[in-house]
Amino acid sequence: MSFPEISDALRLERLRPPAGRVRMVLDTDTYNETDDQFALVHALLSPERLAVEAVYAAPFHNERSDGPGHGMELSYQEILRLLQRLGRSADGFAFRGSTGYLGAGGQACESEAAHDLVARGLASPDDDPLYVVAIGAITNVASALLAEPALAGKIVVVWLGGHSLTWPDTQEFNLRQDVPAARTVLDCGVPLVLVPCMGVTSHLQTTVPEIDRHVAPHGELGAFLAARYKEMRADHFAWSRVLWDVATIAWLLDPAWVPTELVPSPVLTDQVTWSVDRRRHLVRCASFVHRDPIFRDLFRKLAAAA
Repeated sequence: MSFPEISDALRLERLRPPAGRVRMVLDTDTYNETDDQFALVHALLSPERLAVEAVYAAPFHNERSDGPGHGMELSYQEILRLLQRLGRSADGFAFRGSTGYLGAGGQACESEAAHDLVARGLASPDDDPLYVVAIGAITNVASALLAEPALAGKIVVVWLGGHSLTWPDTQEFNLRQDVPAARTVLDCGVPLVLVPCMGVTSHLQTTVPEIDRHVAPHGELGAFLAARYKEMRADHFAWSRVLWDVATIAWLLDPAWVPTELVPSPVLTDQVTWSVDRRRHLVRCASFVHRDPIFRDLFRKLAAAA
């Protein structure tokens, strides 16, 4: 597969933290746990900064699904539930994604989401790239890039995937579900903002008392989000849970909340660890999250929307 050559100058321009309003789509395994719901809501409640053009359901497989296709459908239905509570129509906005993973053959997976991403991305002006925010297995995005390599020159991918570049392994849920898809995105040269989990966004934790005070009281939407958070565990004593998917939205809203640096695109090994080749193209990688201003912004927007 031959991807377009992106000049160093254009890459650095695309990797600069965006100024002004951002056009974006969100690719999400929304039913996987509870952080995706908060990320989707945060994005849609931030129209002053984010123009969300579409939402894609990503596949996932864990104890909450019978397989990746079932996980994708559960996520699609969860997107519909959130949109209904936000008063948003799903028509031409929410799309089903892949029912499987890329697999060792590296063949693109057909889906509504991949087709929409190709069409929407290619239609983007050269001076206004589409931001593709991915917070699940990156199958849909990799499939779109494999189906239309020219897409790499039209988009910026912001992906919550893998662990810190200094972590002993990168066996993170989003990444390890579809390693070939992750390699495709890391290797193809598409401008990429990588937002790791352990060691970086793992700071983005909240608790039931905080959720009860700042989320649950805010209408049907707040009650829904609070219920989703609490159902993750029966025993809430001395318990917190990370909402790391929110970090991708936070970086777009205010890059100071999620400090980043330019690094060579990491090499994903067969052992699912990171390796370094300093000759590789640059990506932007998050190194920390400032928890308090992120949650302050989210909680204020939930209260204002109630």
